[in-house]
Amino acid sequence: MRLIIIIVFLFLFCVDVVATSQQNPFLNTSQDTLPRTAKDQVLIESIDTLLTQDTIVTRSEIDSVIYANAKDSLIFFVQEKKMSLFGSGMLRYKDTQLRSGKVFVDFNTKDVEAFGIPKDTLGEKFEETPVLVDGGDEYKGSRMRYNFETLKGFITYAKTKEAEASYSGARIKKIDDDIFFVEKGIYSTCELEHPHFYFFGSEMKVIQKEQLIGRWIWLTFGDVPFPIPIPFVVFPIQSGRRSGILPPAYGDRPGYGKYFSRFGYFWAINDFMDWNVTGDYYTKGSFALGSRFRYALRYNFTGNFEAGYSDMQRGEVTDADRTQRIDWRLRWLHNQTITPTSRLDINLDFLTGNYFERNSINFNQLLKREIISNATYFKSWEELGSSLSLSYSRRQNLDSVDITETAPNLSFSKSQFYPFKNKYNLGEPAWYELIGINYNGQLQNLRNKNALALNERSGIQHNINFGFSPKIGYINISPSINYTELWYNKRIERFVVPVQIDSVTSRDSVVTNDVRDLSSVRYLGVGVSASTKFFGIFQPQTLGVEAIRHIVQPSISYNYRPDFSEDKWGYFSSYTDSKGNVVRYNKFEREIFGGAPMGEQQSVNFSVGNIFEMKTSVDPNDTSAKAQKFQLLNLSLSTGYNFAADSLHLSDLNLSYRTQISDILSVSGSSNYTFYDYEGNVSRVNRFLSSANKGFLRLTNQSFSISLTLSGERFKTEEKSEDTTEAIESVFPKENQIYTSIYDTREADFSIPWNISLNYNYSESKPTPAQAFKYSTISGNLGFNLTKNWKFSFTGSYDLTAKQFSAPQVMVSRDLHCWIMNFTWNPIGLYTGYRFEIKVKASQLQDLKLTKSDQFYSGR
Repeated sequence: MRLIIIIVFLFLFCVDVVATSQQNPFLNTSQDTLPRTAKDQVLIESIDTLLTQDTIVTRSEIDSVIYANAKDSLIFFVQEKKMSLFGSGMLRYKDTQLRSGKVFVDFNTKDVEAFGIPKDTLGEKFEETPVLVDGGDEYKGSRMRYNFETLKGFITYAKTKEAEASYSGARIKKIDDDIFFVEKGIYSTCELEHPHFYFFGSEMKVIQKEQLIGRWIWLTFGDVPFPIPIPFVVFPIQSGRRSGILPPAYGDRPGYGKYFSRFGYFWAINDFMDWNVTGDYYTKGSFALGSRFRYALRYNFTGNFEAGYSDMQRGEVTDADRTQRIDWRLRWLHNQTITPTSRLDINLDFLTGNYFERNSINFNQLLKREIISNATYFKSWEELGSSLSLSYSRRQNLDSVDITETAPNLSFSKSQFYPFKNKYNLGEPAWYELIGINYNGQLQNLRNKNALALNERSGIQHNINFGFSPKIGYINISPSINYTELWYNKRIERFVVPVQIDSVTSRDSVVTNDVRDLSSVRYLGVGVSASTKFFGIFQPQTLGVEAIRHIVQPSISYNYRPDFSEDKWGYFSSYTDSKGNVVRYNKFEREIFGGAPMGEQQSVNFSVGNIFEMKTSVDPNDTSAKAQKFQLLNLSLSTGYNFAADSLHLSDLNLSYRTQISDILSVSGSSNYTFYDYEGNVSRVNRFLSSANKGFLRLTNQSFSISLTLSGERFKTEEKSEDTTEAIESVFPKENQIYTSIYDTREADFSIPWNISLNYNYSESKPTPAQAFKYSTISGNLGFNLTKNWKFSFTGSYDLTAKQFSAPQVMVSRDLHCWIMNFTWNPIGLYTGYRFEIKVKASQLQDLKLTKSDQFYSGR
């Protein structure tokens, strides 16, 4: 039975207990030493009527209610203003709580002392030792003294935890809310009562949620100290980002000498921005500098600037083949939501062609052969159904000096609207009210730069579509007219210049010149389509299957477009070669949107879509069970017939399919078939296969892919409380850091006993039966726990056509409780080598590790 006492400060320290002791039996001094029984409950409050003229009023500094309870007994000494708690005693004052076997409170000095209860007669072992919870921080010890007024105190043989780490000591003295002094302190990220490793020092200072400072610190493994102490050390104990020195990595690089890399400083400016600078140095004279500035404001914008410079010198100064290469890189990422209907996205990357090759060990960067930059501003007007975008794009080929830029690229679109619709008509709309119009406009300026020349093209494109969608019974009819108009400031002209090879032989040289001329190109096409949908249902009511549904979606369309290469349109011209042949060409073929299409089109297209779905039965014995629906197969076929073509009227038959079984199995594929025969190396001639008695169809292309993903059930682990994440950390996840290497992988997940993923891809092209080009690869990932703490992982792919492996990797991980061991091996490929690493798990000590690696890049 608990005794509960709620002590209100106004009465205890405003009433003269001597003057009123005889008027109130609760304050009789003869009862001071009598313990309360388990049934007693005392509630003492300030009562104004008890005050007399002789009362001496004393104001206490305690400004809140103190709650106390105990299992065994609670003794209250009224005259001395003291209180004792025995047996699982608990005191709670504001956000401070104390639990201990014995607790003594002095309301005069505002001191609290707490002790454990001896478990044996010798008094060497204790139970119910003091536990102080102050503002969410927990402190444990064998003896404790604490002052409620000053919030200062000390704990003997104490231990407390901070983020992923804990520190303990023979005595912990609290100076104020944030500063503690620790005597004979131990700091460790190991959560065991007796840690596997720790840092020991006779004097330590703790600044709450910031850092732990110590001098002459010994790193100890299994209670065996490292022979050389650390004169001075600062441990970060705050979670998230924090300023500090970035420790370097050491190694040896062939041709460049020994090095230390990534040495620098990280500055966490505030919750919304940070900055770092790093440097690499090689003993043979090479060096590199890098920097990154990040900024973020949640729900508004995020971004970062990156810059890099390197001077790589390969070989000795006296070597004849010594080389020196200077490379640089500038990058800017920015994403901003300006308003709910407008945003700005920037991804600009400028670098020299060999920057990644000489300065990166990131697989993704090393395999990049093209750099794409873009910046886009987007604005929409939902009430008008309109949108506007202004963008810049740049494409850089790292294997050459070719650069393609589009600046500006301005686009405007207006979604479909119905200009003849009567908004007051509440009945069936008239046929002309169903006519819809949509518009898309685009302005572009394109620049192509290579080693020889700079070519620049500009143009404006307008697309207007007229649509009409009546419904006749179960069939949807959709007539349409598509109109396109192009505006250019250039066109081309061609002519032939004879080139004399010798006195007898000559050849034609075709010269193409740009002609500056404001020109326009206009063309259109008309069409009509019809589609419907019907389905059938099969209800087997067996094996847990309630029904299978087959949905069929047939459609047919007709399209017509005139031949705009005819002279009457004026979009094509011609020249005559030395043999008298007339060669026609498109005067706008070099322009940014091209010219008018050549040749008449008059075609009919057919397509049939098939969807197979399954619905499971509901368990009649389970009232919470619900039927589930699955898509078994999606199969579609299409072909066409062009009446205006001079030959090969019938288009290929195209077939595609896909299916998905939960998240386990995915299958997809496609194939193309021709109806025409072939001759020699000509893949199609104007003769049907059936006419040559070679069947009805011939396969020309096919592709197939299948992926399988399986994993064991995740082991149950202890739930961890969520940490408060700083603004910039939440928008820049850990996986986004720039310091990744060919050996960097995600930490092994020991809670998954096994996992496997397999992918198979096959493609084949057969222009003729005698010609076949095949590509077949299989890739996969296999991981399994050999024991609870050993995990093996294998990744790689195999080219079945070339019969060779591609980038296989083996990884072995060992959970060492507070440490982890990783061994990564790349046996073959451009980047062969291994890396062995043992490191501390906790992020505060992520640089406390032992690493051995051997890397060889065969591509340099």
